[in-house]
Amino acid sequence: MVFTGEGPVLEGALVRLEPLTHRHAADLAAAAEEDRSSYGFTWVPTAAETGRYIDEQLGRAAAGRLAPYAQVSLRTGRAVGATAFWDPRPWPGEDRLFAVEVGFTWLAGSAQGTGVNTETKYLLFRHAFEEWRVSRVDLKTDARNERSRAAIASTGARFEGVLRNWSKSWAPGEDGRLRDSAMFSITAEEWPECRKLLEEKVERSRARSNGSHSAA
Repeated sequence: MVFTGEGPVLEGALVRLEPLTHRHAADLAAAAEEDRSSYGFTWVPTAAETGRYIDEQLGRAAAGRLAPYAQVSLRTGRAVGATAFWDPRPWPGEDRLFAVEVGFTWLAGSAQGTGVNTETKYLLFRHAFEEWRVSRVDLKTDARNERSRAAIASTGARFEGVLRNWSKSWAPGEDGRLRDSAMFSITAEEWPECRKLLEEKVERSRARSNGSHSAA
């Protein structure tokens, strides 16, 4: 299996993950401007920066460094955020991966807490473990970002520690600075239990979504 920089379409009950292209630009521009209060430790493009953001992600994809996705709400048909497979690590001398990271994730304010993020992680994890047969999926976030750390932990990923000065800071106003990164992972041995947990969470979110629509 060659990591080509473009993953397949992955669809669940709440969200469809589509390979990121410029056709998602207008939706993502609107999504990014809804409510930016939760973006304190990560860089999310403004409406005016969305085209450049997509170009940069596609450039990373062309270099084989990541496979970027738009998160498309099945309820509205609109892109409400982005995510990616990132940092693929192949077995030495072999055409298969032993690990990959899930990252570059952000969501519109209105999509947060709806189950979209949970199902997105489920779809990406499932593909990595069951199609690519990886031994490990990584996740990391700014060590100061308690909200993101809690969200990652809620997927069943295990906290491994904080790596100091691990990477550039994506926090607004911190250009040229390094950040400490909180590291999490799921291993292949842990995936069956994690899968069950996520499926239960997605089902509860789907039921809530159906109930709210019926009431409306």
